Amino acid sequence: MKTLEKINKENIKDLKFTLTDVLDSPEAKKMRAADLHRALILGNLLQNKVQIVFEDKYQKLYEVDTTVWAVGDRFITLKGGMHIPINAIHGIN
Repeated sequence: MKTLEKINKENIKDLKFTLTDVLDSPEAKKMRAADLHRALILGNLLQNKVQIVFEDKYQKLYEVDTTVWAVGDRFITLKGGMHIPINAIHGIN
């Protein structure tokens, strides 16, 4: 099992990401999209933070505690202007 490393959102800019999706099943991808929408609402309306678990190009797992400000087709934008590719996200709590 991979270890989970906490990361500050400001350090995400130093990571490299793969183009392949970390999730295999269509159901898991659908759940991720719903969770991202919920995180967006929590961030924009209530300024609540969520924990996002994602993977870099080297298959290292990270967790960031942050506010989601925008969800696009391929990327999410976090408070402070940092971006994470949606295909790198394992889950949102």
